[in-house]
Formats: sequence, structure tokens, C-alpha cells
Amino acid sequence: MSEYKVRDAARLLGVSDDTIRRWIDDGSLESRRDGGRIWVDGKSVASLAIRLAEGKADHDGAVSTRNEFAGIVTRIQMDGVMAQVDLQCGIYRVVSLISAEAVKEMELEVGSPATALVKATNVSVRSGVIR
Repeated sequence: MSEYKVRDAARLLGVSDDTIRRWIDDGSLESRRDGGRIWVDGKSVASLAIRLAEGKADHDGAVSTRNEFAGIVTRIQMDGVMAQVDLQCGIYRVVSLISAEAVKEMELEVGSPATALVKATNVSVRSGVIR
């Protein structure tokens, strides 16, 4: 199960740490406390990322100069040797077709952080920590 620190969830959703805490308090995000630290549920963040992006077609046109889009896995559909991985990267939904083996090797699951690597007509997925 993927979990995020408050600041990492805030970075993924493009909001402040305080906004994440308010969403936890009002039940919009699931979380747990471990000592003094709050851990936000990855599936809950993925679900909220999709809801926040709906209807937000306006954007400033900014594109990463390296064509890398940090996001969160929102859906995985496995079909034999292939898998469709959906990422929510800010307001953008990115879909990639990769091998089922790659999904297993990267241990991807709904709520996992991932980066979409876009190159011409190809979109790859890299698992990884939020930078």
C-alpha cells in the first residue's frame, strides 16, 4: 500500500500542506497517524487527483523541458502480457501501454508515485520517489 507524507501528497496534488490537512479533517483524504507523523493513503490521493483534474482543461501550456511528468498511478489494467497504466500528472491524464512484467518489476499499484516519460510517439513509465 502506497502512503505519502503530507508534503509529498501536497506536491502531487499541487496544493499546500495546510490544504491536505484540511482535506484529511473533512474526510476528503484518508490518512493514519504514526506517532507525530501523518501518512496519507495513496489510493485516496489518486482518487482525489482525478476529481480535481475533471473540468480543468485550461492550463498555461507549460511542459517539462525533459518531457517528464511526475504523477500518481490511478488505474492499472492487466491483460496477459500487456498492461495499461493510467497516471494523473497534475491536470493531465497520461495513459501508457507497457508490459505486465514491467508493472510487476516496478511494483506499481494504484496510488504509487510514477513519472511519465514522453518521447515523440512513445510514453514510458518509471516508478520512483517524488522529487
